[in-house]
This record gives sequence, C-alpha cells and structure tokens, in this order.
Amino acid sequence: MPNASSWSASSPLLLLWEDSSGTRIFVSLLYAVLAISGTLSNVMVIYLVFSFKKLQTTSNAFIVNGCAADLSVCALWMPQEAVLGLLPPNSSSLRSAEYRLLRGGLLGLGLTVSLASHLLVAFNRYVLITKLPSVYQALYQRRHTGCMIGLSWALALLPVPLLPGLWTLGSAQSDGSSRYTALLLALAVLGQTALLLHCYLGIVRRVRGSAKRVSVLNFHLLHQLP
Repeated sequence: MPNASSWSASSPLLLLWEDSSGTRIFVSLLYAVLAISGTLSNVMVIYLVFSFKKLQTTSNAFIVNGCAADLSVCALWMPQEAVLGLLPPNSSSLRSAEYRLLRGGLLGLGLTVSLASHLLVAFNRYVLITKLPSVYQALYQRRHTGCMIGLSWALALLPVPLLPGLWTLGSAQSDGSSRYTALLLALAVLGQTALLLHCYLGIVRRVRGSAKRVSVLNFHLLHQLP
C-alpha cells in the first residue's frame, strides 16, 4: 500500500492533506472548478481586448499575454491534475518521469510568463506616468512591444533543463544541483518582486508629488479670488 508521500508528489496541494479517497476527490473537484473558471475568465479577457479597438493598448497587450500564459495552467495543467486525482496512487501515469516532467513544464511555463507579464504591465505604467510622453512613445512602439512579449516566453523556456532537479527537492536524494535549482527559483521570484515594488513605489511618489503641486496651485488661486 503506497504511503502519503508517493501520492503527494503527484499533486502539491495534497501535501497538506491526509491520503484518502475523499481527499483526492475533493482536490480533483477543486482543480476542475479552478480550471473551468480560470479558462473562461482568461478567454473572456482575450476576447474583449480583441473585439474592442479602444482596449487594444500596450498595457492590455501585456495583460493578454498573461492571460495566454494562465491558459496553459488553467486549460492544460489543472485538468490533468483533476483526472490524476481520481486515479489510484499506484497508477503508472503517476510514476512516469516523462509525464511528470511535461506537467511540470506546463506549470512552470505558465507561471513564469504570467509573472513576467505582470512585471511588463508595471514597467509600462511606470514609464507612462514618470517619464516624458516622447520616451514612452519611443520605447513602446509596436515592434518593441512584440519583442518584449516574445522575450517573456523565451525567458520562461530557459529553466526547462532545470525541471528534472525540481522533482528531487525535499527528497532524501536531494543533491547540490537540486539545491542550486531551488536557489535560482528563489532569486528569480525575489528579483521580480523587487522590480514590481520599484515600479509601483515610483508611481506612488510621482502621483503624490503631482498632488502636492496641484494643492499649492489651488491654494494660490483661491487667494487671488475676490
């Protein structure tokens, strides 16, 4: 009879649950609900942006890119997790290293591009608010925007060779390569978070400065009134 650790390797959510048929059914239903709702939501956003010309802005192009990345998780990865949750723990599908690598690749690709898209949206708004209009127009030409979107997918494909090391994290056979992989992932997430904070804090400082200048101007105008 397989233990809980063998099953939890197939689904990260089960690390917090006791191995039982009821738990597996509940988690499978949760994956199914998230897959359906996430797929419909992302498809709707993409449809609206492509349907209305006023919504076809540079910022929305990055949002659509993030929605496409989310679809790889909601429409491709989550349904597989939902089905695998209904299989017995000793199923050959759960033990296949190639299949686990494929699932990990879909999840990693979707999450990485989604995070990169959030960063591109933040940087776009940062340049729009804090820089001159000429700088924004020169940076966000159609060709440059396409290159940024393509680069987000290219960067997401770089960690693919590291995926086999991810499956050994937390196991007794974990070696230096798996710890190196975990360190790279942690640094990537921390770097992305730092850049997001820099962009939005820069926007907040610029907006506060503009609000203070408007308040001072209004104060002088009020004193000039009869």
